[in-house]
Amino acid sequence: MTPGVVVLTGPTASGKSGLALALAERFDAEIVGADSRQIYRGMPIGTAAPNAISRARVRHHLIEFLDPRERYSAARFVADALIAIAEIHARGKRAIVAGGTGFYIRALTGDVTLSSAYDATVRDRLAREARLHPSDVLHDWLAALAPARAATIAPNDPYRVARALELVLTARSGAQRADAIGGQSLRSQGIPYRKLLLTVPPEQLESNIARRVDAMLADGLLEEAERIGADAVAADAVGYREALAYLAGWSTQAELRAQLFRNTRRYAKRQATWFRSEPDLEALPAGDAFSSAVEQAGALPGWA
Repeated sequence: MTPGVVVLTGPTASGKSGLALALAERFDAEIVGADSRQIYRGMPIGTAAPNAISRARVRHHLIEFLDPRERYSAARFVADALIAIAEIHARGKRAIVAGGTGFYIRALTGDVTLSSAYDATVRDRLAREARLHPSDVLHDWLAALAPARAATIAPNDPYRVARALELVLTARSGAQRADAIGGQSLRSQGIPYRKLLLTVPPEQLESNIARRVDAMLADGLLEEAERIGADAVAADAVGYREALAYLAGWSTQAELRAQLFRNTRRYAKRQATWFRSEPDLEALPAGDAFSSAVEQAGALPGWA
């Protein structure tokens, strides 16, 4: 019997990492990260990656393994995550996938079709447009062509905006047929799973975000951002743009804190919007998340 997989998600600062850790210790499981920024090395403060103590308690995968200047894709994540899950199962352990990148989770479970579309001409054109126009202009272009896709991407996320435009324009030109990357997913491999959504009341989430912002600043976010630099792919994550702007003299300390709080809260709201359209999510009630997650996990094959 193929063991099932627990997939745990939720907005930033909701407590996913702590809940995943508690579940992993309860069920002798290992954790596979599903966060598009925690994959990068040397960025634990701004990405809130699991710290050394957590990783000593429970083995983690797909955390801080990539250079911040390297591109990564959902298709690559699916391939890497499935390999990690297979290795976990081979050791007789259970697997928990935990993270807040909704598109990664949707791709891993098989609820979205990934595209391998690529056209050098289109990519070169978009690179020129990106040099001439700010990201929000390209986002408006994307919204005109594919409004549903544009709604899932922040206007100030230049990489995802450009990639989405590339896929839309390439598909329109007929340069390459979009298809699933090898058909890989938990569903296609016959691996049972439960998708659990950790929710917290808005006021609690805002309080969590405020504490996280203060902790990041106290722990050295500014030094981390300066070390990573503005040219890194990963530097477009919330926190780094604001920190680099402060270091360039464009804001005061009070403005920096306010921007970090506001933009993190906006990111959490975008995640919540995404999760509302996520198929088969089981919400974990606030205040009883661990007991509910244990019950949901226990219903999976190999978890009783």
